[in-house]
Amino acid sequence: MVKAHVSTHELVAGRYRLLDVVDRETNRVSWYGEDTASERPVVLTQIQLPPDPREQTARRAIARVTRASEILGLVLPGRVAAVIDVVEEFGTLWTVAQWIDGTPLSELLERQGTFNYVRAARIALEVLDALEAAHREGIVHAELSPGQVFVRDQGPVVVTGFGLAGATSASRVGAPSYASPEQAHGARPDPSDDLWALGAILYAMAEGRPPFRDRGRADATLKAVDRLPLRSPVRAGPLAQVIQGLLRKNARERLTAPVARDALLRVIRDEPDTSDEAVPSVRLRGTGAAIAARRAGRNLNRRGPRRFVLVGAALAAVTVAVLATTDNLPGIDASASGADTTPPVVAPVPSLPVTGGNTALPDQTSAPSTAPSVPPSPTPSAPPAASPTPSATGGTAEALPAGFRVYNAPEGFSVALPQGWKRLSEDVSPGNVAYRIVFGADGDPRTLTITYSQLLRSDPVAVWRDDVEPVLIQADIGFQRIGAIRATTYRGRSGADMEWLSDFEGTRIRTFGRGFLTGENTGYSLRWTTPAADWNDTANRQALDAFFRTFRE
Repeated sequence: MVKAHVSTHELVAGRYRLLDVVDRETNRVSWYGEDTASERPVVLTQIQLPPDPREQTARRAIARVTRASEILGLVLPGRVAAVIDVVEEFGTLWTVAQWIDGTPLSELLERQGTFNYVRAARIALEVLDALEAAHREGIVHAELSPGQVFVRDQGPVVVTGFGLAGATSASRVGAPSYASPEQAHGARPDPSDDLWALGAILYAMAEGRPPFRDRGRADATLKAVDRLPLRSPVRAGPLAQVIQGLLRKNARERLTAPVARDALLRVIRDEPDTSDEAVPSVRLRGTGAAIAARRAGRNLNRRGPRRFVLVGAALAAVTVAVLATTDNLPGIDASASGADTTPPVVAPVPSLPVTGGNTALPDQTSAPSTAPSVPPSPTPSAPPAASPTPSATGGTAEALPAGFRVYNAPEGFSVALPQGWKRLSEDVSPGNVAYRIVFGADGDPRTLTITYSQLLRSDPVAVWRDDVEPVLIQADIGFQRIGAIRATTYRGRSGADMEWLSDFEGTRIRTFGRGFLTGENTGYSLRWTTPAADWNDTANRQALDAFFRTFRE
């Protein structure tokens, strides 16, 4: 951690008075201060320089920061902090920027915890605008974190810290919890580092904490970023797709900026914005006032009915693992909103594998599972009825249950749904190799999820056993498998079923999932989720039976 080389009673470079710490990170501290020459407020950022007898590091850093500030000031006026001075003193680099009438995102996170989906998407979109403009000029931030993003009452967010990447050996890990896996290996700064950091910031806004916790030492935190699996977001709702897509360990699989932009715009378009609070402006304040403000922290309003479409972070991870064993579908999760978010028509997308549901199916032979054992579980459900012969119209030759109608999806499949059910969310992978659609109704906690992928392995049992169940067990959601993972056939095709219990916001829920192949590497999965206490209700059994009898590809 950077130590101040001057006290608040002394002046930096004989001119700038330090007044209050704004943000503190590894190797970097930001202060609000005053330019005593002009009597104007400023923001100073303090970075420890490595020992350099020839002072080349300081000269290089000053030149780099000055150049970046000049370029971005022209292409992004008012969107990046305008640097008015860069000085080196006692082995410390100080950048002096114009006063920013806003609140650091790090402070908002500390004070308020989490953000409304739309507000988080809007902040991320404005940060993405700044990043893309910088990347077009050949400038990479490479140490982006919430402390570098200032949110204002009026006007766009302001991003600080451009130009420091590569200027010193220390600056690249200013915020290890937000650094990319490539940076943990010491790779040169790259635009993909900024996209990872954007995903980490979105994760923090949704979850109230960074995706990888600070372990006290930069090397330990970076090792965790590099080696530990991402803990799937629990509260991200419609933001989950873009978050997990940006936080892909492999930079080549990470979402591109245009794809991330489209996903953020879709959240802004489809989600109701229930945020009615203005962002409090930062004022110069004493330590006591700052501590009191932080202790008064609270969560921003999180909207939407509690719908088991989320099933915590685990089901998002399950969808990724089960339906796309190759991780081709980044961060899939459904909206928790009850609003009508029916998306526009989507071109047919290649298939995804199976993801959990809640009931056992016919022709099941027990397949061994190498996943950790779980406590004794309830008896697996009776299988749904056998599939009827399809009719010429793509529906079924049998009459539909009362209150059901056939839904013909633009993606090419059809299924009978209860009256009033609609598409709650859709997630499409980069390159359209997979999609996931969640169906449900306002006020109804039950959901049906249909996924499709072109990147499946040939053994559906192995998908559940090796890819999905371990993720569920590690997700700390009270996972308990019901019975064995079962190989089955569905319409003459190879498939597998898994049924389990888990916890979601204090409610025990039950899920049955069936995945089946439609080609060598393509396939679907159907997942049915309900409150566990209601599992055997006649209406639930009827719905499950109808889904499996009427599904057509």
